[in-house]
Amino acid sequence: VQLVESGGGLVQAGGSLSLSCAASGRTFSTYNMGWFRQAPGKEREFVAAISRSGRTTYLADSVKGRFTVSRDNTNNTVLLQMNSLKAEDTAVYYCAADYTPFDVARRETRWYDYWGQGIQVTVSS
Repeated sequence: VQLVESGGGLVQAGGSLSLSCAASGRTFSTYNMGWFRQAPGKEREFVAAISRSGRTTYLADSVKGRFTVSRDNTNNTVLLQMNSLKAEDTAVYYCAADYTPFDVARRETRWYDYWGQGIQVTVSS
């Protein structure tokens, strides 16, 4: 599966951005999906995940109450809505696909088989 992120950019603290990940190739609904981010000089970290069906979501503590994750299996997209953005949310954001028979939302990078190229999100304070 190929993954392409869009929607990144520059926003002021307190603002909102919506990231979209478009998938092509294998049947999108067979993948659990995740969002990760990597800031300069830091390791890649988990942000959000959503199961194949969309019934289960999982958010990192640092973004709970501010970010939501959703998916549209008809249009092969997964969305990350980011509200109340903070300077510490600045990072390159990656979409990833977890191919498994299970309907789960997982945070560990080792489960993810495919990754997008990443997109920059910059929050100015």
